[in-house]
Amino acid sequence: MALTDEIHFHAKAGNGGIGVVRWRHEKGREFAGAAGGNGGRGGDIYVRAVRDINVMSRYKTVKKFESQKGQDGMNWSMQGRSGEDLFIDLPIGSVIKNLETGRVVELLDEGQESKILHGGRGGLGNEHFKASTNVKPEQSTTGYPGEEADFVVELNLIADAGLIGLPNAGKSSLLNALTHAHAKVASYAFTTLDPNLGALHGGYILADIPGLIEGAAEGKGLGIQFLKHVKRTKVLIHLVSLENDALVATYKTVREELKKYGEGLVDKTEIIILSKTDTVAPKVVAAAHKKLEKYLKKDENGKVIGKIFEVSVLDDAAVKKLGEELVKILSKK
Repeated sequence: MALTDEIHFHAKAGNGGIGVVRWRHEKGREFAGAAGGNGGRGGDIYVRAVRDINVMSRYKTVKKFESQKGQDGMNWSMQGRSGEDLFIDLPIGSVIKNLETGRVVELLDEGQESKILHGGRGGLGNEHFKASTNVKPEQSTTGYPGEEADFVVELNLIADAGLIGLPNAGKSSLLNALTHAHAKVASYAFTTLDPNLGALHGGYILADIPGLIEGAAEGKGLGIQFLKHVKRTKVLIHLVSLENDALVATYKTVREELKKYGEGLVDKTEIIILSKTDTVAPKVVAAAHKKLEKYLKKDENGKVIGKIFEVSVLDDAAVKKLGEELVKILSKK
């Protein structure tokens, strides 16, 4: 199933119920007094965070959400029932923007609920207007309309680390090896069309982001639609395949796209992984390591931030060691 990571919809909270004109009927007194109840309040609309990145696919053909109207007032001064609130389930990491007001809501924790529209107040029945100077009130009011607006929802995956790199760098294969995920793997470019998730030991989440190419920040290839999914990661894991002869140019291409996209991506802690080490001689691996070392970031004191690892997914021991190192790094973030 293709990941749906953006939806647009119109939503309307329930209108308030109508206040009514009613009279108390008693034996010997046909109109014993005003007894019209108030209308019930309209239902509110909430968004709620759930741990399911595919839940937005339910809404691909849904263009409008509406909560229940408040019940009209009743006889014997009884107020109408309030309309039921409506909850729209969205994945953790969703950003909801009200296009009318500009208000933005972010869902960052499972179970988090946020009200996005208020239901209308119920109208007033004629008993509300009863007074010593108005003993037989004929007045009542209609319910107030519920709020309504157009919304856009964007999903920004929440993961501890994001696997980035050019197409066929080995991201999906490494994700599968590290986390026992089942991401699709093939020998052609853009095998991964949607982000894949996997969990490391310790519960740390890795996200495999579809391959970037030069110009991705301007929309080329799969474009920027998936770069947003690494905005909240603590660490970027940059895979550089040793099958690529232009090693430094390959590395710089991806870094340049991160810089163009902005959002602080280029400033995140970066781990470089030289992948597919089984395809070249050991001396080539050592030379590649040396070439990329100088691109590791340094802090204000000149201390190197980040590391370079070499790995082949065919080497179980190397994969296990890498997983342990990643857990150590992430536990400090």
